[in-house]
Amino acid sequence: MALLSNHIHSMMPYERLTAWSSAHEFAVAVYAATKAFPKSELYGLTSQIRRAAFSVPANIAEGASKRGSAEFRRFLDIALGSFAETSYALRFARDVGLLAQNDFERLQKLRIRVGKLTWGLYSAIANNARSAVAKSK
Repeated sequence: MALLSNHIHSMMPYERLTAWSSAHEFAVAVYAATKAFPKSELYGLTSQIRRAAFSVPANIAEGASKRGSAEFRRFLDIALGSFAETSYALRFARDVGLLAQNDFERLQKLRIRVGKLTWGLYSAIANNARSAVAKSK
């Protein structure tokens, strides 16, 4: 039990967030799926999708380390933008024949979960900030 307790206390703040965990899983899956893209796309679509997918959990992690909910929301807003970019890039990759339909569908399941969790985290932090402001008046 002490080992588990030490592990929990050594975790970074973002590691406790289900939104980050799901976004990380999604980014890893995107990297795996894009390995099959042609080498001619390495500096094009492959790079673009990977950077956008990586940006989602990276911004959640960075935002979780900031002081105050306004800062955290700003980073979550960036994460949500990167998430939308990744979603479109995957659709585009499928439509031009770079991403197989079964890979797209597998990523879609992860994408839906990440979107719900990240938006839910954003909403919860925004609601908590509004409640704090209302209580201070």
